Amino acid sequence: MVDFRGAGQEVGRSCIMLEFKGKKIMLDIGIHPGMSGMDALPYTDAIEPEEIDLLLVSHFHLDHAGGLPWFLEKTGFKGRCFMTHASKAIYRWLLSDYVKVSNIATEQQLYQDSDIEASMDKIETVNFHQETEVNGIKFCAYTAGHVLGAAMFMIEIAGVKVLYTGDFSREEDRHLMAAEIPNVKPDVLITESTYGTHIHEPREEREGRFTSLISDIVNRGGRCLIPVFALGRAQELLLILDEYWSQHPELQDIPIYYASSLAKKCMSVYQTYINAMNDKIKRQINTNNPFVFKHISNLKSMEHFDDIGPSVVMASPGMMQSGLSRELFENWCTDKRNGCIIAGYCVEGTLAKHILSEPEEIVTMGGQKLPLKCSVDYISFSAHTDYKQTSEFVRILKPTHIVLVHGEANEMGRLKAALIREYEDDPEYNIDIFNPRNTEPVELYFRGEKMAKIVGNLATDRPKQGQQLSGILVKRNFNYHIMSPTDLNNYTELAMSTVTQRQSSYYTGSLAQLHLHVSQLTTDVEVLPATDGTTRGLKIFKEIVMLHSKNMITLEWTASPVNDMFADAILAIVLKAENDQIKDKIPVPFVVDQSHFRECLLETLSEMFGTACVNPLIRGDKLSMQVDKNVLTIDLSTREVICEDESLQQMVHSAVTKLHQAVTPVTV
Repeated sequence: MVDFRGAGQEVGRSCIMLEFKGKKIMLDIGIHPGMSGMDALPYTDAIEPEEIDLLLVSHFHLDHAGGLPWFLEKTGFKGRCFMTHASKAIYRWLLSDYVKVSNIATEQQLYQDSDIEASMDKIETVNFHQETEVNGIKFCAYTAGHVLGAAMFMIEIAGVKVLYTGDFSREEDRHLMAAEIPNVKPDVLITESTYGTHIHEPREEREGRFTSLISDIVNRGGRCLIPVFALGRAQELLLILDEYWSQHPELQDIPIYYASSLAKKCMSVYQTYINAMNDKIKRQINTNNPFVFKHISNLKSMEHFDDIGPSVVMASPGMMQSGLSRELFENWCTDKRNGCIIAGYCVEGTLAKHILSEPEEIVTMGGQKLPLKCSVDYISFSAHTDYKQTSEFVRILKPTHIVLVHGEANEMGRLKAALIREYEDDPEYNIDIFNPRNTEPVELYFRGEKMAKIVGNLATDRPKQGQQLSGILVKRNFNYHIMSPTDLNNYTELAMSTVTQRQSSYYTGSLAQLHLHVSQLTTDVEVLPATDGTTRGLKIFKEIVMLHSKNMITLEWTASPVNDMFADAILAIVLKAENDQIKDKIPVPFVVDQSHFRECLLETLSEMFGTACVNPLIRGDKLSMQVDKNVLTIDLSTREVICEDESLQQMVHSAVTKLHQAVTPVTV
């Protein structure tokens, strides 16, 4: 399931939830540039932060990472959070600047600098192309080309692959390389649709129009304001302006200011991550650092600005909702010599979006109305994909499902319709495209085979065709392996262990008598001899060991459901045998007729062993006879049976006992 908690038919507060096979992933946690306080956050009410396994942040812009300190510090999130090294390096300074320039009361702010600092320890970094696994979720980062450190994430859960592009650009600019084509084709593509079906004008034409406009404004004596995000496109525009000023000496007396408190701090990050930029920058760094500008000065605040004569000022934030860019615009908008160039995408509800509609007046942050007389121009340097790039990207990857995100409703609708038209005549490519609103989930269904890999000794000793394979099936996240129990230590963190159970019971009879009772239950009885040749015990069902000692029987077995059942049955036999012993020892209150008992016993023995085997020799109360070369001696008074063959002894003893009970009169 793909659930949109932000950026669904809107630009801003990106937050997308993936849920599959019990795993939950959050993609970005941004804020809306046109709102403030809790209203700027995504729709997180229905999200249970403690259930989220993984949080991936595509890049450092506020609409993708602005809510991260709040989420990490103010909720019960216990999962792991990842972004690239460059994104983490810039994230800290960018959000600190956001806290400073936010024109809202302290109690309405989502977080403070202390929360940003605390969140840094909870953010882990990944390299591009580094495969990482978290609780069975595999993911890999690819270059997105949008800003320094921006990443697309290829996510795999149980064999299903999802590519989240974040903001991306397939066009190389002055310092960044183009977005990569992943070497793995995704099942689901979640892609931005910021510009819908628009096609960007060629970069050379765009740069030429940009520098010409600036030249016209300063040559007529005006101030040129370029609202920019503190980091991202600003570095691209700085490279263009510094080169243009170097090529036009007549303009070099006109100052260019980069009005951002972050400039000095974060420029060192750009200089550090040169390897993340395109080949042109890498070659140039060998001779001179392109980010050490010759004609551009840093402007920290209005107190350091002498507003005299023409100038060019790049100031943040880019949509002029607050901060220095808003202050400068309010100061300059009433003079027709001045000009404002909007160089990036503008979200509904911001001043930058409003002035593009050419209003006659604007309302200041203090509530005052001012006439809008300065020129306002729009030139897109936004590093977002256009229709041509998006279509090419889709054609190469050919995902089965496409989910559009990060675009106004009309733009998303037009892009969806255009992609459907483009592939409707392609019989080999069936495509499903979704453009959901916020809180409107998209449910996708996947069926796949579960494959188990045979490892260890089982893999070495391959079974023949048709032969059954016996082993232990081990599931770890979404991987299955079959192995021998002896290989558990080698391939898993598991180990084979056995539980030996032991139970003792009081028993006063002989082991031979127990042997007879157990033989009535099963023939699988093995005699365990002692070192002196006597019987130490019995082994029953090949698993249950019965040991005999004075007045005690002890059962030992390896615990298992079957063995436990066997042990219970044998214990019941022991208890019954002991109960029989107690009955045998009950004193008889009268005298038994010994001659009658002897006659009955001889008749019983003849029936048991045949008349040929019974040659009794009677001496007093002792009766002796031979059965299959075994000599039996029976004491008629005590009913004791003596014989070397324990089985025969027990059998005759049982017969004697039952006969005695039968001929004994019962007194009422």
